[in-house]
Amino acid sequence: MSSHDRNDGPILGIFAHPDDAEISCGATLTKFASAGRPVHLLILTNGDRGSLDPALDRAELAATRARESEDAGRIMGLADVTVLDTPDGELENSPAIRARVVREIRRVRPSTVVSCDPTAWFFDSSGTKLNAGPAGFYNHSDHRRAGEIALDSVYPGSGNPHYFAEHLAEGLEAWDVYDIWLGWTREPNHYEDVTGFVDRKVDALLAHASQVQGDGIRFFQEWLPKEAEEAGRQTGVRHAEAFRVLDLA
Repeated sequence: MSSHDRNDGPILGIFAHPDDAEISCGATLTKFASAGRPVHLLILTNGDRGSLDPALDRAELAATRARESEDAGRIMGLADVTVLDTPDGELENSPAIRARVVREIRRVRPSTVVSCDPTAWFFDSSGTKLNAGPAGFYNHSDHRRAGEIALDSVYPGSGNPHYFAEHLAEGLEAWDVYDIWLGWTREPNHYEDVTGFVDRKVDALLAHASQVQGDGIRFFQEWLPKEAEEAGRQTGVRHAEAFRVLDLA
């Protein structure tokens, strides 16, 4: 893979739920897409338990959330959005799910995979100061699993032709990813300047209308820019998003 490919090649986001990518790193994905990099999003669960209403039909909610993900993807300028059929809360780091993720990696041939840090279990009550204060809540198991699945699908998965060798018969060759960017991390080593892209991050999240209503709209309109400002102060820009970047080259 050439240096040009590393900087300008496709991006594959791998996240657990509809709306996770937007909250975690929606501004960064929007920035990459605006720069001409094809950005693909793979959502590992269908969002069918994303409601506290016991009368709500889970299949209908999953269909709604798939439509919302498509709408949000258009706002961010994504190349495509794929939602798997795994029910919420049932995501496991199994060979079956890794086979699906590795197939997507080999199809997209990304230079960069973006996901969430599976080592981030506990957050403080603000949700922003990840390294300060007492823990206020802990990370959803699906989020942690999504990060594990992303990492294990990249290595030793997608680059080794002896893993999921059936893909080769489909014309999908083994593929080595250049780097992995993990959001929702307590150990960031990179702050991406997303100045000018936070408004679209917020707009993309608000496209998930089944999840963001009433006071929730105002909360995210205030909290997401505030979080980006706090990250920006770490690197001297107006707005940033924090990542733990793993260089695999």
